[in-house]
Amino acid sequence: MSTQAKIENRIKHIQKGLPFSIDSFYEVGSKASVQQSFSRLAKKGAIARVGRGIYCRPKPLKSIPSIKTVASAEDVAHLWARQNRYKLLAQGQEEAYKLGLQTQAPIIKLFWTNGPSREFIVGKQRVKVVHVNSELLSWGNAPEGRLLRALSVFKNYELPAEKLRIAFSRLKISNLEGKQLLCKLTNRFHNNNVLPSLNL
Repeated sequence: MSTQAKIENRIKHIQKGLPFSIDSFYEVGSKASVQQSFSRLAKKGAIARVGRGIYCRPKPLKSIPSIKTVASAEDVAHLWARQNRYKLLAQGQEEAYKLGLQTQAPIIKLFWTNGPSREFIVGKQRVKVVHVNSELLSWGNAPEGRLLRALSVFKNYELPAEKLRIAFSRLKISNLEGKQLLCKLTNRFHNNNVLPSLNL
């Protein structure tokens, strides 16, 4: 089976709209032959380039099948993080908004990472990734991780108990569990100037 046929066979099993990297195809042939195959498929419209070395199968819109969409800038950012084994999490301002600690949603789509800062652009979509201290990424998307990132943007303020209760509710934990989490965070970061004053 030719390199082109091997690539086409693998690509047809990839979900439309999801990004994938050309790097994972170099095992099926020489680098030059794989790149040539991808170039042919892109010209045919079977795949679309959405970033450096990143492609996807265009996905028809349900309402207008003649219009096809590609992977989002956010999808590409997550693929980049997985490939490089970086953490990639919602930034503190976004978590604060989602948890009800502030009422204004962030204007720019931004993520925090332990990898290098960079920007992903797909069409008119733009996603920024900013390197931060690894401690701010502790616990990932677990309740304590989300609460940590949300609270980190208020380190010069005092948050009332009412706001914290809203956050606990959105995290689907009880007030007691929430207070236990806050104690856990405070004990971990009490000397790091990461957390705000907490009115418990």
